[in-house]
Amino acid sequence: MSQDQGAGDAFRSDVAPPPRPRPTAAQLCGRTAFGIAVISGLVTSVVLGTPALQAGEAGHTGTGAGHAAADAAGR
Repeated sequence: MSQDQGAGDAFRSDVAPPPRPRPTAAQLCGRTAFGIAVISGLVTSVVLGTPALQAGEAGHTGTGAGHAAADAAGR
């Protein structure tokens, strides 16, 4: 390295930065509520998506309420 570095480049501080301020109660509640919302969304998507991944009758989709009326009409 060359010796033409500025004084600011060579300066090393031994002063520790101030500690981070503690989060307020409102911040903690907000973070907790956000975490619960994310986790509940993931759980809900798994619960609602699981029936769609299960193998059922071939050609059968949904509850069949609309198909029963069409079958009764002689489709």
